[in-house]
Amino acid sequence: MALDILGPAPGTTKGNRYVLVLMDYSTKWPEAIPISDQEASTVAEELVRSWISCYDVPMILHSDQGTNYNSALFTEMCMILGILKTTERPRYIPSPMAWSRHLIERY
Repeated sequence: MALDILGPAPGTTKGNRYVLVLMDYSTKWPEAIPISDQEASTVAEELVRSWISCYDVPMILHSDQGTNYNSALFTEMCMILGILKTTERPRYIPSPMAWSRHLIERY
């Protein structure tokens, strides 16, 4: 599973300025969740509420190297749930994150 954040965008009436994009690599199923900020606590809460509670705990969670994904809170959540957390490494060739970015740009 991959996750990325799109934004900031103009705020909605509920104060959401970002979109948390989640995608299952095996099924290509995307989810787009409006969020108010990029804080690790917000991302972790929405990941549990919108994905894990509906589908299941992912075995692998792939993200970029954002500070919210590398925070102690997010790392601890992954450890408790048994999620292997991987990150994108800077390189010239297209990365696994390219598909989630493609989905963001497409919509």
